[in-house]
Amino acid sequence: MAIRISGLNSGLDTDSIVQELVSAYRTKQDKYTKAQTKLSWKQDAWKEMNTKIYNFYSKSLSNMRRAGNFTNKKITTVSDSTKAKVTASSGVVNGTQTLKVNQLATAGYLTGKKLKITDEEGKEAKIDSKTTLSALGVKDGTLKIKVGSEEKTVEVKADMTISDFTKALQEQGVKANFDATQQRFFLFSEESGKSSDFNLVVDDADSLELAENLGLATKQNYEDVHGAGSATNDMVFADKLDATNAIIELNGAVFEGESNSFSINGLNITALSKSDEMTVTTATDVDGIYNMIKDFLKEYNEVVNAMESAYNAPTSKGYEPLTDSEKESMSDKEIEKWETKIKDSILRRDDTLRSVLSGMSMNMAKTFEVNGKKYSLASFGIKTAGYFNAAENESYAYHIDNDASDSVSSANEDRLRKMIEEDPDA
Repeated sequence: MAIRISGLNSGLDTDSIVQELVSAYRTKQDKYTKAQTKLSWKQDAWKEMNTKIYNFYSKSLSNMRRAGNFTNKKITTVSDSTKAKVTASSGVVNGTQTLKVNQLATAGYLTGKKLKITDEEGKEAKIDSKTTLSALGVKDGTLKIKVGSEEKTVEVKADMTISDFTKALQEQGVKANFDATQQRFFLFSEESGKSSDFNLVVDDADSLELAENLGLATKQNYEDVHGAGSATNDMVFADKLDATNAIIELNGAVFEGESNSFSINGLNITALSKSDEMTVTTATDVDGIYNMIKDFLKEYNEVVNAMESAYNAPTSKGYEPLTDSEKESMSDKEIEKWETKIKDSILRRDDTLRSVLSGMSMNMAKTFEVNGKKYSLASFGIKTAGYFNAAENESYAYHIDNDASDSVSSANEDRLRKMIEEDPDA
């Protein structure tokens, strides 16, 4: 039989002793739990900071390290932008050239003559996509079309609908549409330029009759069958506009192409309209380089300001992560406020953060020699406001002189833009 000694028999208050032991254990456990929670929050804070630093490094900073992003920025203007559009690639030297648009590239167009049909009562009827070709007087036959250098055929059936016929044309490389409002066919080549042009091949009376019933026969088609001069003034035919190539002159040299876009010695030219001689001026894109540098500094400032704010955050001394039992007596809003206080100061006086911030600051302050002359960012009017003049947690931020959007430096001389204009390579 078990013998149990109570506090009364032993003279010891065993319940109190056990409670004290348990309490001491819980206090120790809470201490480790809070430390673990705090470490987890610090890891999260560093993950967020690392993301900001890495994004800055891999994007903005990476772009700034490439010389081509400075030297390749060109801006090209045309004396008459309604006649041509021109952009320059990196290989184009600064200067002025001459440009003239002699002819635009066009597609081939055939506008059919207006078609007319009558109903059983002899009244004019409406033609639409569902109308059969037999209603136009069309019999089975073959329509030959020369597309570029290739002759193609369209098998025409009297029971085909208008829609079937336009589809058959498109399958042979000729775009086609029937305009129910105008009651006529419209045909055009898929691409601009002579090599994509098309023409109906009409070489006998049957093929001429087929083309005429469809409203597609031209005066040339008619005279190919009946001889030159056979067409009279009262006869109505389809109108064919032949495709053309674009022809331009650059610095006196003639260039011809099937589209209105040319790539010549680094210039990308798009002809818009026939023109007299124009000037094409290529120069360094001062605004482009200036804005690239400005955007870089903006992102740099955002990163170092965030780092400085985290390092100088107000202390949260006396605040520790809450245990579950401590949270029971608090509202959700109170808990959130308490934890935010700790999280906001989690990187306060962090040695690693100070090291990274100091390293970035030292690198930005370095001096470099270019063509025998020493430069720093200050040489270009880019500098910090100084410890006593900087806004809170912005002592590492850089400002560009004469930047209208920056109250710190807006009144200073615009050295950066001037130096880009005078020596962009440096």
